[in-house]
Amino acid sequence: MAQDPPFEITPEILTDIAEIAELVGKISSANALSSSPTLRRANRIRTIHGSLAIEQNTLSIEQVTAVLSGKTVLAPPKDIAEVQNAYEIYEHMDTLDPYSIEALLSAHGVMMRGLVEEVGCFRSKPVGVVNQQGEILHFGTLPDYVPELVAQLLDWTRDSSLPMLLKSCVFHYEFELIHPFADGNGRVGRLWHTLLLSKWNLLFAWLPVESIVHDRQQAYYNAINASNSEGKSTKFILFMLSAIKSSISEVIGMSDEVMDDKQAHSWKVVRDYLESHGLIQNADVCRLLGVSSATANRLLRGWVREEKLERCRKGKVWAYRENLSEIHDYQESESNKGER
Repeated sequence: MAQDPPFEITPEILTDIAEIAELVGKISSANALSSSPTLRRANRIRTIHGSLAIEQNTLSIEQVTAVLSGKTVLAPPKDIAEVQNAYEIYEHMDTLDPYSIEALLSAHGVMMRGLVEEVGCFRSKPVGVVNQQGEILHFGTLPDYVPELVAQLLDWTRDSSLPMLLKSCVFHYEFELIHPFADGNGRVGRLWHTLLLSKWNLLFAWLPVESIVHDRQQAYYNAINASNSEGKSTKFILFMLSAIKSSISEVIGMSDEVMDDKQAHSWKVVRDYLESHGLIQNADVCRLLGVSSATANRLLRGWVREEKLERCRKGKVWAYRENLSEIHDYQESESNKGER
């Protein structure tokens, strides 16, 4: 197996990994992300906007949305092409082998199509990595050694027994250090980080980690620079784990809002039905909300716990009616509104 790249596993890193795993469990159990195409698309757009904005793409998130909806946008053709290319490769991310050099080169070919001369191949010339002020931060690996070092990095990422949360951060840093392409290293590195995480848990395919990195762009560069100075990726790992944790926490909040909206709508439909029918049964909820019997039963039990409904007999079967105290409280509240 390839030798471990230099980094330390600190107590803070272990804590972050444990907290992220707990958050992943929470969002997986809620499952609002996987059941909401609107939320997934919004996060994908934020991902693309964030990753490209780091590379000085000028399009706003509204313009990115318009481009991906097929609308005409007044913007530099290069910026529009970057958005279209990035969307195409992110949409096909599930077909990529994260440990294949061929897949990596293919992804670069799509991401940078029509934007640079050396597309879908490793660079042929030496390169210096510069910051926004034009200062050289470090020199990339000499071209002759790039293919071998990238192959070793991919093999290590595949074979190491370390958690993927950790390995993906190490890969991201080492990839940027090698700087294997003439251009597009940052956006391909962030894509590959997301790809690796998505192979561990599919929800990462839809988490806008790149958007969080964009929001903390200077801290992102600072973490790279600090790791370069120390000769190990520990500081960069800490930064990326923090960004991943923030991304999951943010999406959990968005998912909760989506679930709250769905719950509120479902309750309104059921309450309207009760106003004209008095009683409701499991089969009625299935028909009204288009859900399974198990889901209808879960919703009904939840409303009973919230004291919105009470269970009663209708012949030989159970039915539900609105809780009388709930009706009284509601009428009193409406009355008070009128008095104000």
